[in-house]
Amino acid sequence: MPMAVSSSSLRLFRLWGTVTDVAPGVIKIAGISELAGVGNEIIIEKPGFTVLGEILSVSGDSVTALLFSPCDAIRIGDPVQIEQEARIEPGDHWLGQIVNYRGDITSGENAVEATHATKRRLHAAPLPAHARRGIGPRLASGWMVTDTMLPICRGQRLGLFAGSGVGKSTFLGSLAAGMDADRVVIALIGERSREVNDFVRNVLPQSILSKTVVVAATASEPPGAKKRAAYCAMAAVEHFRDEGKNVLLLFDSITRFAEAHRETALLAGETPALNAFPPSTVRVIAELAERAGPGVGSKGDVTAIYSVLVAGSDMEEPVADMIRGILDGHVILSRDIAERGRYPAIDILRSVSRALPHAATEEENALIREGRRMFALYEEIAPMLRANLYEFGKDVDADRAIALFAHLDRFAGTRNSGGMDAAFDALREILQQDVDSGTQPVADAPSVS
Repeated sequence: MPMAVSSSSLRLFRLWGTVTDVAPGVIKIAGISELAGVGNEIIIEKPGFTVLGEILSVSGDSVTALLFSPCDAIRIGDPVQIEQEARIEPGDHWLGQIVNYRGDITSGENAVEATHATKRRLHAAPLPAHARRGIGPRLASGWMVTDTMLPICRGQRLGLFAGSGVGKSTFLGSLAAGMDADRVVIALIGERSREVNDFVRNVLPQSILSKTVVVAATASEPPGAKKRAAYCAMAAVEHFRDEGKNVLLLFDSITRFAEAHRETALLAGETPALNAFPPSTVRVIAELAERAGPGVGSKGDVTAIYSVLVAGSDMEEPVADMIRGILDGHVILSRDIAERGRYPAIDILRSVSRALPHAATEEENALIREGRRMFALYEEIAPMLRANLYEFGKDVDADRAIALFAHLDRFAGTRNSGGMDAAFDALREILQQDVDSGTQPVADAPSVS
């Protein structure tokens, strides 16, 4: 194609280049440097399948592209088509299905014809901040603790911080069933293929599948595919939001997304920083998170929960530290609490919902503060209890915390089917119990963390 063709005329033509170098996960393409841009999508047609990729960098002689598929079949001289803007077509035909990073339905079960589908950009700008509504009302979550002490509001963005094996996926599945939403979009990024099937078939309640989309990129897929799957899920979220639907986004996990970005950014030549995460990681995560949140005008709201894997429960590791500053609160699952059998294993003292105090009434905030104070008091004196050094009757508040802790701990692991008022009534009943000072509990209460 002559290089003098104007950019407006490019829409009428296909832009082609030629493969000049092939490396694991990366190729170089000649002949399109003057017209290609970073982020443009590439397509390589091979007999029986198609390879997709994304341009990482552009130089005078060639462009470097990251592949979303294995490159075994790509050869020097293969023609490469360049798409100026990557788009997919989310719609109602995705409901009840598992979708891959290309936007293709992979579950093959009860597929319906595409209706109300519109082409959407993968990399869309967030809604303007000045025009957005504020965070909406509290949403019933199905759990006493998140209906009271850690409320989740419509349009809020929360981080769920957990190590492996502490009930993160099960808790996310229960929130999908318990929270009020017109549509549910679940992004499973970097999960094992067995976990994807298990989550859809066993963890996710079958009653909500008709309003749910699952976008999955498994651990074995290239990093570019994982990133693209995340953007594919966000495009689906925005499609339903723009239809006026209130959407619940469950993103598992933002850590795997950040690791995929790290790998692609290093291939593009970015300088590694802390734990080899490049400086652009904060911006990329923030851009993804900002696409969720309250809507504008007639658009719906997007309530988002992003899971964060914290190795060794280290809340100061880079991705966890980045996420805490971006989102509207964080819920921490504790391995110690999980090991003593309380589910969900939420560490209430280390968890924060930034919707408070505005999301609760004055009386409800007083109950929340008192409940947290009892947890904090018990945690302070728990080592003395375990060492049999605590003397009952010397501190009325401490005695009360010991007496109430087992009730509060049970409350934190109780499902709620009666609504938020019923949850606060249960919390009030616990905190208003008459406790005899100096009375030792019948059995040692468990450690709070």
